[in-house]
Amino acid sequence: MKTSLNVRKWGSFLTAGALALSLAACGQSTSSSTGGSSEENAAYPEKPIVINAPSGAGGGLDTTARALTKVLSDTGLTEQTMTVENKPGGGQAVGLADFISQDPEDPYRLFLPSVPLLINNLKKEGNSPHSYKDVTPIAQLTKDYGAIVVPADSKYKDLESLFKDLKANPESLTLAGGSAPGSQDHLVAMLPAVKAGVDAAKIKYLSYDGGGEAMTALIGGNADVLATDISGTGEYLKAGKIRVLGVSSPERLKGTYEDIPTYKESGIDAEFTIWRGLFGPKEMPDYAVDYWNKTLAEMVKTPEWQEVLQTNGWEDGYKNSEEFTAFLEEQEVLVQEILESLNMQK
Repeated sequence: MKTSLNVRKWGSFLTAGALALSLAACGQSTSSSTGGSSEENAAYPEKPIVINAPSGAGGGLDTTARALTKVLSDTGLTEQTMTVENKPGGGQAVGLADFISQDPEDPYRLFLPSVPLLINNLKKEGNSPHSYKDVTPIAQLTKDYGAIVVPADSKYKDLESLFKDLKANPESLTLAGGSAPGSQDHLVAMLPAVKAGVDAAKIKYLSYDGGGEAMTALIGGNADVLATDISGTGEYLKAGKIRVLGVSSPERLKGTYEDIPTYKESGIDAEFTIWRGLFGPKEMPDYAVDYWNKTLAEMVKTPEWQEVLQTNGWEDGYKNSEEFTAFLEEQEVLVQEILESLNMQK
């Protein structure tokens, strides 16, 4: 009888023990799938990292990605090899599709796009079914701003007079930009136009293959107004070939651009940031996001990164993962509003 009782007791003990071990194993498995084990956390990164730049070699995104990898290497902040793969096409849509098609948890793949990540998903004739919600925002790295430009001999000296004429007759002037209708350059001009009460959908817009070609068209007399990024105007401004009527920054810029009024100074309640940022795959482990938050916060303070910004005419736009995600949510609403005013939304 005692033997029978002992057997039952030991059987109960072993069953309970097995259940406890099973639950513990499940807990470890769940922890590993969401945040990774402590070993992974401590070791990351332990192999080479690849950055997908959705532009051709020498383009703005490519330049940013390669500058980023060089500074991280030169400062010793990242010891692993980092390489850049160019995936041009579709206004960044080809690179995004390639990035999303791969392992959604792989923390060794990064993506470096800009504003078209939002635009391509929102416009009626967009070329991407994906948005920033299909990737993990890691950091905003740089910021630039839009600019409204006219030839140096133009009769327009300010945004007020320009938009007054466009409000009276939206078809009276031709606007040039270095991207397709509904894309970044187009929206740079349409935002203040809409805020100024212009029927923006009637403005004649000529799209060129890049800001350089659009600037050439303006200076050559093939367009009356140019919408572009402010960093691309410096050399032409210094040479006396153009006049910048307004910039989309929240406050006046410094140096070469200190005399240019903001949209708001011109009575137009609008601002628009042209950002470049770093993203990971949609299910990027928390430990990898934490690593990049810490590493990039240190990197942007280094003299090496500050030199990169100055050399390229970029503004320091650093935002960490949480701040960048909140900003993207806000800018998505703004882009949607502009596209709706042009009847170009999905």
